[in-house]
Amino acid sequence: MQLKLQQAFAHSKALKVISGLNQIDVEKVSAVSLAAERGGATFVDIAADPNLVAHVRKIISLPICVSAVEPELFPKAVEAGADLIEIGNFDSFYAQGRRFEAKEVLALTHQTRALLPDITLSVTVPHILPLDEQVDLAEALVKAGADLIQTEGGTSSQPKNAGTLGLIEKAAPTLAAAYSISRAVSVPVLCASGLSSVTVPMAIASGASGVGVGSAINQLNDPIAMVASVRSLVEALENSSVTVRG
Repeated sequence: MQLKLQQAFAHSKALKVISGLNQIDVEKVSAVSLAAERGGATFVDIAADPNLVAHVRKIISLPICVSAVEPELFPKAVEAGADLIEIGNFDSFYAQGRRFEAKEVLALTHQTRALLPDITLSVTVPHILPLDEQVDLAEALVKAGADLIQTEGGTSSQPKNAGTLGLIEKAAPTLAAAYSISRAVSVPVLCASGLSSVTVPMAIASGASGVGVGSAINQLNDPIAMVASVRSLVEALENSSVTVRG
């Protein structure tokens, strides 16, 4: 793991900007990646497409994480310039009725480690599992070689209120997972899915070492607004306090 990335996780200030596992439009991914760098994000997360990675590598200096659910896609993406890899960002699959159970995620992790034994590996814990099973899976993933654990849950929550209360409701599942998992594993936990500048401090207080944010940025069409959104998240992280774990 790159030193700056390590330091960001160590100080619970890591911000990953996610363009989307299935997003391979070069212009859209470039816009998100440039906004991430200009706004002060720590690293970006893009699809594990070698051509996309090579292009993004030319336009930003931030570490690049590539996401996929097919381990065989990772080696070429790493050759193209990816710095770390992620099994997951499962959110886009749930609408299609595609579920990822614990056994499959663990198998994907073993397969990935066999292909790439040394690269930094992040693995998402599916939010469709009961919370205690999420914790059990996270522990098993670390034993299998995961260097980072990512939580999710934004797609399953149905906020009943607007405004700040709705934003908190939206983030509740991933915050709960971050709280529980961070107390069970020794590796950094990245809290992602459904977060905003309102709930980023809650993620850090829950025990996360960093946050991942996608739709709050990648759904915007104006580059200036995208940069502003990243900066507001960075500011929220800077103003976050780290909880004392017990």
